[in-house]
Amino acid sequence: MGDKVQNLPPSILEYVNSSEKQRQLHVKTMKVVILSQILAGSGLAAGITVGALLAQDMIGSDSYAGVPTALFTLGSAGAAFGIGRLSQRWGRRPGLAIGFITGGLGAIGVVLSALVDSIPLLFLSMLLYGAGTATNLQARYAGTDLALPAHRAKAISMAMVFTTFGAVAGPNLVNLTGRLTTSWGAPSLSGPFMLAAVAYIAAGLILLIFLRPDPFIVAKAVAEGQRVKAIPNQEKLSHAQENTISKKGIAIGATVMVLTQIVMIAIMTMTPVHMQHHGHGLGEVGIVIGIHVAAMYLPSLITGVLVDKFGHIIMSYVSGFTLLLSGLLAAFAPGDSMGLLVLALALLGLGWNFGMISGTAAIVDATPQQVRAKTQGTVDVLIALGGASGGALSGMVVAQSSYTTLSLAGAFLSLLLIPVVVWFRTKKA
Repeated sequence: MGDKVQNLPPSILEYVNSSEKQRQLHVKTMKVVILSQILAGSGLAAGITVGALLAQDMIGSDSYAGVPTALFTLGSAGAAFGIGRLSQRWGRRPGLAIGFITGGLGAIGVVLSALVDSIPLLFLSMLLYGAGTATNLQARYAGTDLALPAHRAKAISMAMVFTTFGAVAGPNLVNLTGRLTTSWGAPSLSGPFMLAAVAYIAAGLILLIFLRPDPFIVAKAVAEGQRVKAIPNQEKLSHAQENTISKKGIAIGATVMVLTQIVMIAIMTMTPVHMQHHGHGLGEVGIVIGIHVAAMYLPSLITGVLVDKFGHIIMSYVSGFTLLLSGLLAAFAPGDSMGLLVLALALLGLGWNFGMISGTAAIVDATPQQVRAKTQGTVDVLIALGGASGGALSGMVVAQSSYTTLSLAGAFLSLLLIPVVVWFRTKKA
């Protein structure tokens, strides 16, 4: 076996030739990731639920209500890039832990900015808070490192579905956390961010302490060992590795996830503001966003099975049609109709779920271990930039036109997903 494999520490080397130990580590990894995702979900929900409302309150204008969402998604872009590079070199554990803790510190900064009424501090803190969003998405890849190829989508879905518990609880704790922060002298809208700070930092510490040995390091060692056995000649090995990278697969996966992220972020960001303008209270906003977030993550187990069975291309088409229905319903539903808004936002979350899991599966299938984490990080940068543009433009579109126009634009973009994927499929790899 090659020098790279033999020079590994015994704690990693023992997994290289034992499929049973790899299976055991995969099970352990999933448990640790699931626990961290349950906590991180409640942190993720803060920016979604009250980020735009907090900005509207502090700035005094709808035009910039989408800026915090744009900033935390922009911050998630930088974090995704850094986490991807860090994970490729040092493993999932340090990358994910640092990402969540940074997001927690950003949430603390948001609370402080509300206390001192500082818009510059709010914007800076939202950038850091975005690291938690990026890490929450990157964690889904940790479940695939040691998963069998036929079960990768299911592993992705397992990592995502447990985000639901915290993500649904977070929006529905808006009033409770608001009363708590008000009693401390802070604005009520900063309450969810206080919860986010605790949740993100706790999730980071869990990964830092318990994600050992690192699944990505083990997976790289296993892949290296298999290649050394199969192809002793290093020059042939390098050429073989390059040929396993599917540029078409990466392009399809990235396109699906970026477009679904733009549509989801744009409509979701302005829904709380739209509801407030039609007389809905924070409690009702929390219910709608809670159901939306549940639809983003809870169907993941079923989605994973569907992607494994029918393939990521078919499920990408399903994602486009679901988001189209969501955009049309959000556009034409009366603003005072709680039931139709719930349905529209539930479909929005479901369409995002279909697109995210099918796109993620496409990326994993298209990349070898030697470049996988780096590629995943780069693609997540594009996803975050897409979300940032959707968040930034959403407030401007609503201020200059209407929520209906924004929703129709989202429906049109989601429909574009289908011909774009077809075009990539017909291109030569």
